[in-house]
Amino acid sequence: MFKIQTLNKIDPEGLKIFPLGKYEIASEFSNPDAIIVRSQKMHDMELPSSLLAIARAGAGVNNIPIDKCTEKGIVVYNTPGANAHAVKEIVIAGMLLASRDIAGSIEWAKTLKGKGAEVAGLVEKGKSNFGGTEIRGKTLAVIGLGAIGVLVANAAQALGMNVLGYDPYISVSYAWKLSRNVKKAEGLESLLANADFVTLQIPLMPETTGFINKEKLKLMKPGVKILNFARGGLVDNQAIIEAIESGKVAKYVTDFPEDELIDVKNIIAIPHLGASTEESETNCAIMAVNQVIDYLENGNIVNSVNFPVAEMERNGGTRIVVANKNVPKMVSQISSMLASEGLNISNMLNKNKEEIAYNIIDIDGSVPDGIKEMISAIDGVVMVRILPPKK
Repeated sequence: MFKIQTLNKIDPEGLKIFPLGKYEIASEFSNPDAIIVRSQKMHDMELPSSLLAIARAGAGVNNIPIDKCTEKGIVVYNTPGANAHAVKEIVIAGMLLASRDIAGSIEWAKTLKGKGAEVAGLVEKGKSNFGGTEIRGKTLAVIGLGAIGVLVANAAQALGMNVLGYDPYISVSYAWKLSRNVKKAEGLESLLANADFVTLQIPLMPETTGFINKEKLKLMKPGVKILNFARGGLVDNQAIIEAIESGKVAKYVTDFPEDELIDVKNIIAIPHLGASTEESETNCAIMAVNQVIDYLENGNIVNSVNFPVAEMERNGGTRIVVANKNVPKMVSQISSMLASEGLNISNMLNKNKEEIAYNIIDIDGSVPDGIKEMISAIDGVVMVRILPPKK
């Protein structure tokens, strides 16, 4: 029986997909086969030797020690696109909040409580203090054209905005989904110089930390509005505060409040609501669970951040999966060792991603005891699993 540990509250619609009798689910396990997590930080957590996979029910994986997992042969998953519609909607809401002082007007309206018959007149008098601009006809720069960025770009274009997209690494699948009316920016300088709104839809990595900084802010037009519903560390907080105070940036809308950002005029800090919809949490949990099941039962990998995509139909026999350092002659060593034991390989797949390689090997029939230990002894092998014939 597989043991699944949950580190956060995971939507039950996802958890109920685990077949009864084959999986045990709990928040406390000393030796889980897989962990499903949302935002809990795992960097200081001891990873047990039993652990085969970690699935993040969401897109960002900066709470998971990726390098340590790769060294141990632990596959780390995320769920790209499962929360994309939820984030798209709040980005559009953020643009509206930045254009019209809706938040300020609501707070002001509360001060009219108790004024009785005067309220209607006071509303007509005071509403001019909260005027704004329309987003139609304005230029939006979308930085990052993944699952969320493409949806944001298409939705903004449908609302009548001029949309510029920037992503030097856009995949073919997302390029197909992008509206043909979205213009591709050749470089960041021209993109930022022409934008009325800038939205970030990129992951937080060492090279993107502080992506919006003093230098990039200088490239932008006065009165630009910046939205960050991706990750907090993408924006240099001190730089944005100074730009707000100087008037260079008219509004900054962020889903990642930090102490220095709270209660600063023209900074709208939303308490990380981007993916907080019932549908999003359900979709993320369902995707995470399905990925874990397919890996534990079949060795297939989809949407891993540290292992290559590797999928192969089962042939009914035993399946061996091997992770190894991405160095020459590993496949020949593994196949030669299996041949020396009289095992016939009916099908084989080898994929690699950066420093790690992954092999799926289907064997006719069963395998003798000791094969796992023999493959594990090959220098460079990180992980070996023997999956019994599919019933």
